[in-house]
Amino acid sequence: MGDWYVIANIPYFAEAGCVASVETYALRPDGRIDNWFTYRKGSFDAPVKQMRALAWVHNPQTQAEWRVRFFGLIKASYLVLDLDPDYHWAVVGHPSRRYGWVLARSKTLPERQYRQILRRLSDQGYDPARFVKVPQQP
Repeated sequence: MGDWYVIANIPYFAEAGCVASVETYALRPDGRIDNWFTYRKGSFDAPVKQMRALAWVHNPQTQAEWRVRFFGLIKASYLVLDLDPDYHWAVVGHPSRRYGWVLARSKTLPERQYRQILRRLSDQGYDPARFVKVPQQP
């Protein structure tokens, strides 16, 4: 749980052009997870915006398959594809491989670590060239 900075993603309409993107997760008493996506559109000077969602672990055995509901209507499947043993970074994807996110607890990842993550994503059928780094404020 907590804050995860978006280091890179496969851009799509809602996240294209976003900077200073952060995913925040908070466990609710009912076991579901509140999820906030905070970002600025286009520049660090743009106003802060936020989207809320509700998430839950779909596969309790692996804890790696989640469902997320946006705007109370749209449901999406997410898969935890790669995870640092110390939770410094995580990689989340979609079964279609059309969406993907590299997340970290800090605003940056060492370039070597990022390249290793992209190699493992390639091994899982993702095109690493589709991932674009998301600018974070220093």
